[in-house]
Amino acid sequence: MVRLNRIYTRTGDDGSTGLVDGSRVSKASHRPVVMGSVDEANAAIGLARLTTAPATDAILSRIQNDLFDLGADVATPDGIDGALRIVPAQVAWLEGQIDAATAMLAPLTSFILPAGSPAATHLHLARTIVRRAERDAVAAGDEVSATARHYLNRLSDLLFVLARVENAGAGGDVLWVPGANR
Repeated sequence: MVRLNRIYTRTGDDGSTGLVDGSRVSKASHRPVVMGSVDEANAAIGLARLTTAPATDAILSRIQNDLFDLGADVATPDGIDGALRIVPAQVAWLEGQIDAATAMLAPLTSFILPAGSPAATHLHLARTIVRRAERDAVAAGDEVSATARHYLNRLSDLLFVLARVENAGAGGDVLWVPGANR
């Protein structure tokens, strides 16, 4: 159970933050950078949920919870028994959602712009933030598990496909027209 009695502690005023094991690291070090990007992605997904269809909202609700698991995983150094970790089944669930959503869509014949319906546009924004979180996780090396990195990679793919699903119900994707403004 998580219990937050106070929101501010003043312990981070020196530019450090605490990890699950009680150790302190610079807020500019790899783990807190990844945790911040994952938190930003989660907030962007929350924003997208304001405009998505109920089926998409249900998927995003589960993802938001998983992203808290992922944040706990990143905040926990190796060697802690019983630590909350992202597991391969969570990655496999994303893959199943990607496959199911893709089956409902026409094949792509062009790159698409991150635009269209409000829901799709919010999902594209969340996708780009997840891509940054993934880059941050890769930069962190062994401080972030391979499974957590796989989760972020699949999540950005799923957000792309969900944006397409949302656009399919609102007039279709906005296609890139190469060289249109030359």
